[in-house]
Amino acid sequence: MALISEHIEVDTRDRILEVAERLFRQIGYQKTTVGDIAKELRMSPANVYRFFESKKAIHQAVARSLMGEVELEAQRIVARPGPVLDRFRELLTTINRMNTERYVGDNKLHEMVEIAMQEDWDVCVTHMECVAGMIGQMIAQGVASGEFEAPDLQLAALCSCTAMMRFFHPQMIAQCATKPGPNIDQMIDFVIAGLSPRH
Repeated sequence: MALISEHIEVDTRDRILEVAERLFRQIGYQKTTVGDIAKELRMSPANVYRFFESKKAIHQAVARSLMGEVELEAQRIVARPGPVLDRFRELLTTINRMNTERYVGDNKLHEMVEIAMQEDWDVCVTHMECVAGMIGQMIAQGVASGEFEAPDLQLAALCSCTAMMRFFHPQMIAQCATKPGPNIDQMIDFVIAGLSPRH
């Protein structure tokens, strides 16, 4: 019985997040109220507060879910067999593509990301650390296969992330879209050149 109740609770929580994300996309994070979310779900706001203590907590969970989708796809690429060079390029372009699709063309969701950067910094920091960790894993695989050379793996991962920032960070992707600068392939070539064995 406890298992059924637990399953219903998880299902309700997921439905709240699904509706919240849809409303954030449609009318914007600022304009969406917990009452709007409750109304869509045909439940009372008090019931929503049973699962999330505040609108900010809902926002954090939605942001976490969107970032989690990017992390999951990145993990698949890291775990897959095959030449590291090809997968490393795919990893960097995938993170860029998913962040562009999720946030840049969608002004309402872009607003949500801006608020996450300002208010829910921990969620963003955890995501950036996760991405840097996966880039580090890929570089370590490249070092093991002889495709890369990196005496300090952590530094190499941080430098690679910093170099890719305008292609990873949703706000920077949007701001730099029409500005001069290298395209993503040129930037990845530059990062790979920095990791290539010296001999």
